Amino acid sequence: MAHSTMLHVRVDEEIKAQASEALASMGLSVSDAVRILLKRVVNDQAFPLELKVPNAQTRAAMEEARAINKARTARFNAADALINDLEEARKQ
Repeated sequence: MAHSTMLHVRVDEEIKAQASEALASMGLSVSDAVRILLKRVVNDQAFPLELKVPNAQTRAAMEEARAINKARTARFNAADALINDLEEARKQ
């Protein structure tokens, strides 16, 4: 068996907890998932997920989300406003 080495990765605490829970339900640890990812990269000589440059609408949504998060404000003042906006978007 090959020698193993440590890999240290910084990740948001909440993401780690959520990923750990999801992986545990699959019988995997975070370490198992990282090993699988790295094995796929080696075997396929490619990243195992399709990565794309986001389109203009997605970029605008990402920027809006960042601005909301930074300002810590909601886009809508009430749930009714959100529902009305969703219904209007569905009609288009």
